[in-house]
Amino acid sequence: MVSAKPRVTTRALVMTAMLSAIGFILMFCNFAVPFMPDFIRLDVSELPALIGAFSLGPVYGVVICLVKNLLMLTQTSTGGVGELSNFLLGAMFVFPAGMVYQHMKTRKGAIIGSLVGAVCMALGSCITNIFIVYPVYYNFMPKEAILGAYQAIIPAMKSVEQSIICFNMPFTFMKAMLSVIITMLVYKRISPVIKGIK
Repeated sequence: MVSAKPRVTTRALVMTAMLSAIGFILMFCNFAVPFMPDFIRLDVSELPALIGAFSLGPVYGVVICLVKNLLMLTQTSTGGVGELSNFLLGAMFVFPAGMVYQHMKTRKGAIIGSLVGAVCMALGSCITNIFIVYPVYYNFMPKEAILGAYQAIIPAMKSVEQSIICFNMPFTFMKAMLSVIITMLVYKRISPVIKGIK
């Protein structure tokens, strides 16, 4: 009896490794944005994982997020906590996006999947920041100083938790959507290369 499980091909493994390396490099290409505190920076390192989730499957997208962050552990300044959060958020983004696209392989499916993934990532950022990332940051920067960085932008902020919801959650959604826009622009051209279609 022939197995219905998809085969893990050498090409898929090579493409996964290559996309992971690109994601790792993109993590260094980050910059500050004027409406966020200086310690929060924007990057598009989830872009290769999203492309991988669409072209190879959602599990490959998650693996790309994992490998990218394992590589980043060699450069970590957060003891691995930042990398753990980045992996969790990346997985929350690319897995739902890849799952939707796998069942609706059209441009509409890609857009719907990306929106679902972006919402999951934005909501997940509240959980990871409140319970994982910021408790570690408090060891290096007092909670009052972090709150002060948010209040310098919007004085009405009353707590770090409120700031995370008002700042980090929409910022994370915007970050995800930036990767989505770039993916939509380049996917048609590069997906045949990833899949090995001539």
